[in-house]
Amino acid sequence: MIAIDTSSWIAYLSGAEGADVAIVERLLTDRQACLPPVVLTELLSDPQLPRRVEVLFRSLPLLPVTDGYWERAGGLRAKLIGRRRRARLADTLIAQSCLDHDVALVTRDADFRHFSRVARLKLLV
Repeated sequence: MIAIDTSSWIAYLSGAEGADVAIVERLLTDRQACLPPVVLTELLSDPQLPRRVEVLFRSLPLLPVTDGYWERAGGLRAKLIGRRRRARLADTLIAQSCLDHDVALVTRDADFRHFSRVARLKLLV
C-alpha cells in the first residue's frame, strides 16, 4: 500500500500532469492506494466534491490511528519546529500516519521533504 496526499489527489482530479499523477493512476489501477485519515478529512471538506469522487475516497483503505499516535505526532512536529522547519499540523499528522504504517507517501507538497530528512518518511515523486 502507498498513501496519497491531498496535493496529488487534487492534481490527479484536475487532469494535471506529473509523476505523482501517473503514480496515483497506477496505484488506483493496482488497488494499492490508501489514505491517511487527515487526507480523507481534507478531501471530504470540499463542498463541491462530486458524489462519485466522494464514493471513491470512502472506498479506499484508511490507515488506522494507533496507540500513541498523537504523542508521536507531537514529538515529530517538535523536532521540525526545533530545527526551524515548516511543520503544518495537517502535514505532521499525515506524515506520522505514514511513518506508523511504514508506507510511502505520494505528494507534490515540498514541505514533506522536511519530514523525510528528520524521520525518514518515504516520499514518492
